[in-house]
Amino acid sequence: MVDTSLTPASARRDGDRGSDFARLSRRIAEEGLLDRRPGYYAVRIGLVAALFAGSWALFAALGDSWWQIPVAVLLAVAFAQVTLLAHDLAHGQIARSRRTSRIAGLLVGNLGVGLSYGWWMDKHTRHHANPNHEEHDPDVAPDLLIWSERQAATAGGISRFIGRWQAFLFFPLLTLEGVNLKVSSFRALRRPSLKNRRIEGLLLGGHVAAYLGALFLVLPPGKALVFLAVHQACYGIYLGCTFAPNHKGMPVLTAQDKLDFLRRQVLTSRNVRGGWLTDIALGGLNLQIEHHLFPSMPSANLRRARPIVRAYCSSLGVEYAECGLIESWGVALRHLHEVGRPLRVGT
Repeated sequence: MVDTSLTPASARRDGDRGSDFARLSRRIAEEGLLDRRPGYYAVRIGLVAALFAGSWALFAALGDSWWQIPVAVLLAVAFAQVTLLAHDLAHGQIARSRRTSRIAGLLVGNLGVGLSYGWWMDKHTRHHANPNHEEHDPDVAPDLLIWSERQAATAGGISRFIGRWQAFLFFPLLTLEGVNLKVSSFRALRRPSLKNRRIEGLLLGGHVAAYLGALFLVLPPGKALVFLAVHQACYGIYLGCTFAPNHKGMPVLTAQDKLDFLRRQVLTSRNVRGGWLTDIALGGLNLQIEHHLFPSMPSANLRRARPIVRAYCSSLGVEYAECGLIESWGVALRHLHEVGRPLRVGT
């Protein structure tokens, strides 16, 4: 539970809620940081497309060779970068038109990497509305891992078993995340609420057919299966290491926590320090606080928004969490180990 006593009493009054964010939002808008960056995205899309196509071209050129294993790792990086572009599309950072964003997202997500754009967009939208909230954020639902001691108290089945040592199992489990996303994408096709289910299903099926067809056409079955395992494992680890630092180890909210929008987003998010290389590798998600406050802000503008948001939070007495990448993983792992303690004690 978040200790709201750390924030100024005046900022916690009902009459002031929302006004703190409104003032910050006006400042950000005046700086032009919500404006589109077509040049930036043209270059980024071109580079990611070249990486994606180049990886497949290298795969085809090498043919039947164990040198395909490094190519599997390279292709995992390409898949992750395509996924990060799909993330920006879902937030409307690239195109103003929702229709354009959806069409591009379906092609990039469903057909490109085998990830249901509609399912992921719905899931991610709910996460942004209530980050790290036990009842409302699907990213902290106790499906497999335990994210709070409250969840540990009611855990059962495989979650109870894994939860005891989940900090040690976290990275090994990430090797399955790429496959998990694909399975979840296909399972989502059964939901009547998913828009364009037919199109999503056709594109997902097209991805799987093309992906497996390419692997087994170029490689013998044994090497194809090894390539698939290495590629999907590295893809899952990359995505997990990108998203895990953002909220894991930050306060987990419940219905008892009554926070305004600014505090709900800032107090549950963490930035990762680093330069332009970190921005590229993590797709701007290293600046998670700014991204959560302004989801439609182009990722290229997040770094410029950071000093403004940080200074503003300081003036309000709102904690602004920031640390290095390795340290952020350590915080996440320590949190997982701590919340799993009741399960270990109870054995």
